[in-house]
Amino acid sequence: MKKLMLSILALVSVAAMAQTKYSHYYTNLPCAVEEVQEVVIPDYTVTLTDFGAVGDGVTDCSEAFEAALKHLKKQGGGHLIVPNGTWLTGPIKLISNFDLHLEDQATILFSNNKELYVQKSDTLRDGSKKCHACVYGSKLENVAITGYGTLDGQGIYWRPVKQKKVSEEQWEELLAMGGKVLPDGNSKNWKIWYPFGLKKEYNVPNIASDAIIQEKMRPHLVNITDSKNVLVEHVHLLNSPKFHLVPTRIRNLIIDGVNIRCPHWAQNGDAMDPGNVQVALIVNCNISCGDDGICMKGGVGQKGVDAGPQRDFLICNDTVYHAHGGFVIGSEFSGGMQRLVVKDCRFEGTEIGCRFKSAPGRGGWCEDIYCYDIIMKDIVEAAFLIQSGYADKGAGVSATDKDNKETFFPDWSNITFRNITCVGSKQAVDIQGLKGKPVHNILFDQVTVIGNKNGIKMEWAEDIKFVNCMINPKPMPITEYKKIKNVLYNGKDPDAAE
Repeated sequence: MKKLMLSILALVSVAAMAQTKYSHYYTNLPCAVEEVQEVVIPDYTVTLTDFGAVGDGVTDCSEAFEAALKHLKKQGGGHLIVPNGTWLTGPIKLISNFDLHLEDQATILFSNNKELYVQKSDTLRDGSKKCHACVYGSKLENVAITGYGTLDGQGIYWRPVKQKKVSEEQWEELLAMGGKVLPDGNSKNWKIWYPFGLKKEYNVPNIASDAIIQEKMRPHLVNITDSKNVLVEHVHLLNSPKFHLVPTRIRNLIIDGVNIRCPHWAQNGDAMDPGNVQVALIVNCNISCGDDGICMKGGVGQKGVDAGPQRDFLICNDTVYHAHGGFVIGSEFSGGMQRLVVKDCRFEGTEIGCRFKSAPGRGGWCEDIYCYDIIMKDIVEAAFLIQSGYADKGAGVSATDKDNKETFFPDWSNITFRNITCVGSKQAVDIQGLKGKPVHNILFDQVTVIGNKNGIKMEWAEDIKFVNCMINPKPMPITEYKKIKNVLYNGKDPDAAE
């Protein structure tokens, strides 16, 4: 008995030690999700001005950042305080055991000198070269970006702009900057403006031989890869040249209280795109962006499989305003999606609410995907979209055009939507499977969609259940019945439910 009591006490002690400031988010979840652990940075602090930086928005502080990071690396890590002011710099390469801390009124303004970002690598087949992200790092451990300050990527000098997405006045302002105007391949009546060959007063050099190649070289704002224990907390991420926050192949990721903003017309202006990440918490974030909001990525083809699944994610208390999708999976997820829980979120004004998109050549598998306790409002298109034939329509060549379409089919299954209310949408539910590869085993439980123009549309789907749902005006178009089977709407077949 004494040994038993000692064992119990030991277990209780271990459990108490395992508790972190994030543990309360993990109570009463629908499946077991591995908890994140706190990121610990050495207790040593320096300030950017110690290394000669001037925060006037004009003086180049690149050397000061490099000197500060070199000093902290010698010390074994620590905190770099970026004081209030505007600090102009080229790309920042992170180190392990390091916290980049921005004070409330501090802005790191990334230079529009594109030459600073080009990597010293061989030219790729399409004529482009890779560019470093504005903030980047690889094979790191214990790294953080914190504080209430701002990272501004000055994306206007990098991004193409589709004419159909902006007002006439905005279009004229772009033309006044110079640049290159080419036809929009996806629309006969519109054009695309590229920031290539801008007027001399902008002092923005070209880094490629033409506008299309340069467009492919756009960097992300923050890109951390192949690392362990990453924290991004409270910062404001603005105007990325491409995606804003791209953590890839990370073990133990925390994104807490981050604000992300860019214009609604920003091409590929995704807010956050974690890819092949294991164990993550995304909480208290506020987003309005030009593409997907909170987007789960899992790699393309065998490379995605080798990187492992995107697993053990808890996403809660997040708000997404303008975005192509509030919560998104895809389009690439060949590594698979496992134990993703999305709860207590609000999507308002997004084009799609819950957007699951992929295509042959980049699809994967799903296990234990739960979206619940979500409020949606004024959704432009569908509240729920599951799509297996997605085609990327970027400014340049579509990524999906290059994929091997004979393998890696999307397997959308084992997904639960529960206790979700949507007020206002064009379409309630839109499910688009593939012939021979249907979307299957999807549960809608206590889902209410009102103020919608159309109800439920399905192609190539089976084992879809609606329990205690209220969706107006009608459950399903009659023309789609022959392509689906085993669909129950509140215990009835679609004919009876109509």
